[in-house]
Amino acid sequence: MIDLTTTVGGRTVAPALPIVDGSSSTPPELAFQSTLTEYIANNVALESEEGIRTRERVLVEMRALHREWVKSVATKRGLNRDAVESAGGELFTSGSYRLGVHEPGADIDTIAVAPNICTRDDFFGSGYIPPNQIQGDDEDATPQRDPDSLAERIRRHPKVTNFVPVENAAVPILTFDWEGINIDLLFARLNTSSVPANFDVDNDMVLSGVDSATEKSLNGPRVTNLIAALVGGTEQRYQTFLTVVRLVRKWAKSRGLYSNKMGYWGGVNINIAVALVLQLYPNACPASLLRKFFLVFKSWRWPNPVMLTKPHDAELGLPVWNSHQAATMRQVAPMITPAYPAMNSTLSVSRQTLQILHEEFCRGHNIVDKLFKDFQKGDVLDEEKVKNGEIWKELFEPSDFFIGYPHYLSLCIVGPDQQNAQSWAGFVESRLRKLVSDMLGRSLPLSKIQLWPKKFDACVADRTALLTHAQRANSITYFIGFRVDTLRMRGNQLDVERQLSNFRNYELSRFYPLVPGMDILPRSFMVKELPKICFEGIYEGGKVAAMKRRRMLIEADPKRKEAKNRKKLAKLKKKMEAMQRKKEEAESANAVLNEEGTTNVGTKTEEDISDSRKRKRDDDEAGAQDDKTNPVKGEEEEEEEAALLESALDTIEGAGVAKHKTREEAEIDRQKLLAGELLGDGDDDAEQGDGATAKNEKPERKLTREEREAEILRRSGLVIVSDDEATVLGGNRILPWRHGYKRAMTGVKKEEPLDDKIKADNASKKPKPSLPVRTAIKFKTKFDVVELDASGRVIDKGDDDFTPSLKWKGRKGGFEFKLGERGLGYYRTGKKVIVPSNVAYS
Repeated sequence: MIDLTTTVGGRTVAPALPIVDGSSSTPPELAFQSTLTEYIANNVALESEEGIRTRERVLVEMRALHREWVKSVATKRGLNRDAVESAGGELFTSGSYRLGVHEPGADIDTIAVAPNICTRDDFFGSGYIPPNQIQGDDEDATPQRDPDSLAERIRRHPKVTNFVPVENAAVPILTFDWEGINIDLLFARLNTSSVPANFDVDNDMVLSGVDSATEKSLNGPRVTNLIAALVGGTEQRYQTFLTVVRLVRKWAKSRGLYSNKMGYWGGVNINIAVALVLQLYPNACPASLLRKFFLVFKSWRWPNPVMLTKPHDAELGLPVWNSHQAATMRQVAPMITPAYPAMNSTLSVSRQTLQILHEEFCRGHNIVDKLFKDFQKGDVLDEEKVKNGEIWKELFEPSDFFIGYPHYLSLCIVGPDQQNAQSWAGFVESRLRKLVSDMLGRSLPLSKIQLWPKKFDACVADRTALLTHAQRANSITYFIGFRVDTLRMRGNQLDVERQLSNFRNYELSRFYPLVPGMDILPRSFMVKELPKICFEGIYEGGKVAAMKRRRMLIEADPKRKEAKNRKKLAKLKKKMEAMQRKKEEAESANAVLNEEGTTNVGTKTEEDISDSRKRKRDDDEAGAQDDKTNPVKGEEEEEEEAALLESALDTIEGAGVAKHKTREEAEIDRQKLLAGELLGDGDDDAEQGDGATAKNEKPERKLTREEREAEILRRSGLVIVSDDEATVLGGNRILPWRHGYKRAMTGVKKEEPLDDKIKADNASKKPKPSLPVRTAIKFKTKFDVVELDASGRVIDKGDDDFTPSLKWKGRKGGFEFKLGERGLGYYRTGKKVIVPSNVAYS
């Protein structure tokens, strides 16, 4: 019996899910593991011994600097010598460095813990007024920082470079490089007068009386320590955990899935996911655990939460994640942190990014599972690739993002100088997922949209954009790929200007201080128009090799192959019919010539050839059937493995953590979620009644008067839209000449000439046509009637603030002639007009 319970911070913690398979790895799995070990040795880089010692030395120097700063603040507060010496101060680490992943070039997440005598203003040094400056003078001057603050001490250190303070964020942070090692330093202010050397950060009582920023800062090391404790039963198990974490991180980075702020999975999410799979299969080797990782999350019943242990409430007044709360019911793919207070670490994941993650999980499982089965067969894989581990190369191949979509949108983030550009870019990056998932993904007719999380240090904005040399030098670019849903598309143009305008007005306008020269510049590309920088480092031949691979993928598309096969089959059928006709004509001619029944030798020969081909086909099918009946791993074993995993997933619902559903209902909900049906755009989930509605249908909602009247107009064939919807209308109307017109014309028979008496008799026998009943409906809701032009666009006739005009007709008092969102014409002076072009912020 394997016991995975552990004690952390004085509390006993147990896994949320039962063990699926606790058996050790089989000899074939251990042999398969040897190939993965070779691949790791050749392709997964680890931190050198010198790099590890450098990181340890940097942390020691930072800890000493932090304690000196705490003492200086205590002395400034007028405390006695004993209180100053006992004030303490600790430096904790979290994330990959704390777990021991040791990737070269990775940053170190650190948290400076200080007593309550130190404030956040003391940490950043903000609000400082020099002694020789009179308050109120030089208001336009750059604000100075307190030279005794920790931020200023770090900035002045000779080994520190690239110092960037982010003070206005939800969790304030200092980012800098110390001896070339990137450091992210957070600040935590405890509600105690000192921080002793034996301070236990895992105890829940350390969160008593702290503010929100401190709670989030301390949550990092608390979550990391609890993950390490839950997977650290034995040294071998912990090393298996680290190996799979390194592999999953490498896979996620190469496939463009590693960025929590962009809507995908980050480092803590991967740590929780791998720890969960290790809880289900505690004795599996790394190769088997990697295969189980893709199997588990390919089969996961989203939106059921992923959790290592059940959430608990320490009764300190902090909000704890609960699946029955209204705020959590619309979370797409929740992944709950194990430490108190439990929270969702994947709030940024949307339906669009979950769709991409699920596709990659399915791809990864198909590759690893096929590798394992081919390895067991023994004669399928190349022996040389098996020895050096190159068979795993396919799993970690770079993503085909830049050749997988027909349309792309680039967003160039520019700033006036390097310092302002860094802070501006960080702010825009944190909100790009809202633009992609909430604005573009929901309001446009797109079947798929994806944001590439890696930035390019280049400016690809149009040359006509009015940018200075400094703006182009201090710019970064992100790319968005999308595929248009032709069934929902109205017209032949996709207008994103409105979404970008809303993104500027409602999201980017929150940045402070907004300096002139900060802007985002969009530009659209077709796949063949993408700049060469998109393909550097991914394809050996650059853009030329990428386009060749794109053509190869198009040719290998199953739908395209099926269409080609249908065309070939149609041609073959026509050819066979012609041959059959010729054969029948020849047989009939021979029958006439040979009345005595002489046998046609040529016909017999053709029949013998067709019989031999048929026998060969039957033999091939029999051989293929024999291969299917003798698989390496029987279907019964695979079904048993899947049944064990499904039983473990049932315990989440049985424990009351998620709403209880059958397996069929859970699968239906997951498919609806990936298709965007379960979680609508702004509609709350409706709860089912006591059998009044069907299982998979939402109960009917009582319509308002306006909705009832709009529904009557829709049934009469009119198009009803709201004021803020797209201006292209009429695309969903069935015009009279599209359907039914030809059928009506073909159904009319030409009347034969008859004499008057027969005509009168026929006319009397015909039924009289029923006259349509006209009904007058009076609506209380006021509907505006609009006219459409030939292309289906609304004809804007103007109002008090706008008069359309295609050319200038002279001056008009109180109006300005210009181009705006409503077209060319006279706009009222003083009214805000959105110009559909790239303009700088002002």
